[in-house]
Amino acid sequence: MKAPIFCTVLLLAVSLPAAAETPSCGAGAVFEDANGNGRREPDEAGLGGIQVSDGVDIVETDSSGRYNGLDGGGSRTVFVIKPAGFVAAVRADGLPDVWRNPPSGAGSQLKYGGIRPVPGLCRDFALRREAKRRPGLDALLFGDPQPKSAADVDYYRRDIVAPIAGRRSAQLGLSLGDIVDDDLSLYPAMNRVTATLRIPWLHVPGNHDLDLDAASDEDSLLTFRNSFGPDTFAWEEPEAIFVGLDDVVYQPDRKPAYIGGLREGQFAFLESYLRTVAKDRLLVIAAHIPFFDAGKPGKPSFRVADRERLFALLKDFPHVLLLTAHSHTQRHVFHDAADGWRGAAPLHEYNVGAACGAFWSGAKDTAGIPDATMADGTPNGYATLRVENAGRYSLVWHPARDPDDAGIGLHAPKALRRGAWPAWGVYANVYMGRDDSRVQYRIDGGEWKAMDKVEKPDPRLLAENAKDDAAERLRGYDRSPEAEPSPHLWRGALPTDLAAGTHEIEVRAPDAWRGELRARTRYRLQEASP
Repeated sequence: MKAPIFCTVLLLAVSLPAAAETPSCGAGAVFEDANGNGRREPDEAGLGGIQVSDGVDIVETDSSGRYNGLDGGGSRTVFVIKPAGFVAAVRADGLPDVWRNPPSGAGSQLKYGGIRPVPGLCRDFALRREAKRRPGLDALLFGDPQPKSAADVDYYRRDIVAPIAGRRSAQLGLSLGDIVDDDLSLYPAMNRVTATLRIPWLHVPGNHDLDLDAASDEDSLLTFRNSFGPDTFAWEEPEAIFVGLDDVVYQPDRKPAYIGGLREGQFAFLESYLRTVAKDRLLVIAAHIPFFDAGKPGKPSFRVADRERLFALLKDFPHVLLLTAHSHTQRHVFHDAADGWRGAAPLHEYNVGAACGAFWSGAKDTAGIPDATMADGTPNGYATLRVENAGRYSLVWHPARDPDDAGIGLHAPKALRRGAWPAWGVYANVYMGRDDSRVQYRIDGGEWKAMDKVEKPDPRLLAENAKDDAAERLRGYDRSPEAEPSPHLWRGALPTDLAAGTHEIEVRAPDAWRGELRARTRYRLQEASP
């Protein structure tokens, strides 16, 4: 949508030509799809009061369902903001049919083709009323699926998508960028896999979704838009409002070639749209690059002025959740005044772990799927978001193909010498742990003791690094990532003054949404002589 600001237009009542006669898709209609076939029949009425946007301007349909006044230049993607209580029609590829790209196409000179011309694409938007369902919304969250080959797409299918099908129900899905790893020709294959989940799926772009041969930021997501529609959008459910933002600002002639930030057109969209948003629901802001500063001192990874401007727009909303990805690690950040947040309570950002983990790296298991553990020791997987009324929500991280949904990874030595100095410990990686989490452990059912939060690499991943180093041949296509200090790791010293034999270690950790999590392992004390 990357374009200059235009004034927001509210359509009252105009007479328009048919949508197919407006090549920019800047005019058309929204109708009630009573029979659910996605095509407008003569007896299907238009829907008034529906918001339609080109990512900069927003207009509203009149009483007959017609809109006008969008994208005079004809280069932007026009989309309907799906209102709560309605269901969008489904495209042939399984994605929600809520956008129209410029029918004349754009970027044909790009390596991956940009937006393909599709004559007659500017047809009306179909919405049908949603059947009554139970209160509460369940959404699937995928960070960085990021395949670089057809083999990786198959890992994504077998490791992430197939185990979900038939096991976990949801009403919405959201991919938080890096849908692929620079090879944009993999978009159709990725979409075919994701579409097997048969729920509306929204896509936010990442830095590996760019047309890297584009000459400007404005043209850098043409191929993405061809496959997935608008790069900035809104979607409404009874329990939550979802706003997707392209926050990757492409800088083709600079190093780094991109930075986290937003553009004037996006702020125009946000300023107009947020004025219409009810404050009794959860407002979810979804983007790729984290809003917290993950860069080196003096080199912010997200433009500070843009973050402060965004936070100023959000400050009066009592229920806000930020969702980001990009880091291939996982953490919770609570923004305060030091980050420019002026809201009544800290602003929660969940930096979602990667579906591909560490880029589909590591030794393969018996199913032929790479280990893919991330650099902070979190196993690859996906998250779920549950939203209730009044802005209440819960989050869970699901390690890939783990039937137990383990929330804690333990590492401890197998054997220690009885009577040795207690210099070795058990490490608990609490995947959804926060800075203030109180993690405890006990031995053989004894007294619970506090574990110390430590800024160290996960020992299990360090062990994988050591195996990779010692191997004469590669253990996988790519090695596991070099372990880095984890933001959710705790340590407890193991006693060596107990009786010889096997001893049980039990760890418990609070989880804000799942309650108390527990994990167990064992170690053995042996008698030894010098």
